[in-house]
Amino acid sequence: MTTEVVRPTNDGTEAATLIRVPSFWIVLGTLAAAAVRVSQVAGRFFTAYPIATATSVALFALLAVPFWFFVTELDFLEREPTGLLVLAFAWGGLVATSVSIPGSAALEDLVAKLWSPHLAADWGAALAGPTVEEVAKTLGVVAIVLIARAQINSVLDGIVYGAMVGLGFQIVEDVVFSLAAVSLAGQGDRVQPVIATFLVRGFLSGIWSHTLFGALGGAGLGYLVVHRDRSRAHRIGVALLAVFGAWASHVLWNSPIFSDGLGNGLPGLLAVLLLKGLPPLVLVLLIVRRVHDREADYYVGRLAALGDAELITDDELPVLGSGARRAAARRHARVRAGRPAQAAVRRLQRAQAHLAVELSRESASTDHPCDEIRRQRAVLVDLGHPEAVTGPRSWRHTASTAITTAVAIAVLFVALSALGGG
Repeated sequence: MTTEVVRPTNDGTEAATLIRVPSFWIVLGTLAAAAVRVSQVAGRFFTAYPIATATSVALFALLAVPFWFFVTELDFLEREPTGLLVLAFAWGGLVATSVSIPGSAALEDLVAKLWSPHLAADWGAALAGPTVEEVAKTLGVVAIVLIARAQINSVLDGIVYGAMVGLGFQIVEDVVFSLAAVSLAGQGDRVQPVIATFLVRGFLSGIWSHTLFGALGGAGLGYLVVHRDRSRAHRIGVALLAVFGAWASHVLWNSPIFSDGLGNGLPGLLAVLLLKGLPPLVLVLLIVRRVHDREADYYVGRLAALGDAELITDDELPVLGSGARRAAARRHARVRAGRPAQAAVRRLQRAQAHLAVELSRESASTDHPCDEIRRQRAVLVDLGHPEAVTGPRSWRHTASTAITTAVAIAVLFVALSALGGG
């Protein structure tokens, strides 16, 4: 059976290497031109609605934080360079948006002229938006491949970079939509339309929006780059199928299907979101689970071959390979020995992951991660919690999650009702 993990290298990420890559300067110039365009649009909004603009940028910037941490945690064992993640985010927020806004409008006009204004009114946003936007976002992952091919060593890497491009697009587009709502309300520089847009597009729609579509397209490009054991036609076919899946999911999301007949208010809106957003969300989660497990088996196998319980114990091996179990191990450490133990477990896990990557590179420089592991192990021993393992399943954590979700939905319902969106 072939593996979905190619041995990672250090090539392609250092600044000295990047400046010698022509594609780096092309991408940098494209980002600069897009930044000028977005700055001009932002400047006009800020001049007209300074308070609403500042509020919108602040709210959606805060929303980006948990998404950012979630996406980066997907590839905990072989983390991507921060600089490339920022570049992917910037491509989505600057290049993809500055291209898509006029491009989608032009394509929607073309639909009206070639077919009918009625079709454009009903399906223009569903056909034009995804066609332009998914191509623009996919090119962001292509840019990462051209700049730092060596960093794409698993399908999961493609998912992470695609999700980052989508996240950048999602945040900037949401800011534009919120300010358009302010303008449409015609009540001056008010923040109520911004908050309503934030609640609907951020909390309700954010889970299955552009970040999700970008991840699906990125998975296909990751497959194209990594699976050199397959024919070129096969790899291109898989990549095109993944991008088509992202486009089709986006078309469904924007389409007028289910717009009537599910009731008014928040319950009807939630039903529509579930029917449209759940299928692609489940698909991406299944892909992530599959490729993550294969990557985890690869790296954890490297650590298991050491046979050194001081570096990683037999009980820690399955914990390190699972995001849920890693989080459970941190919670267990906090319950047993407090927050210092929780922090030490997290640092231990990061050092073990670093060691696994260095071993996969057949690197001679494993002293630093080994020393860090021993330091954190000593801290845990002193705290009376020597292993980063999970404890008994806690019903309190499950109950707390369920209660928090219910409270969040209730608060959201009240907020939308108060703002006139219920």
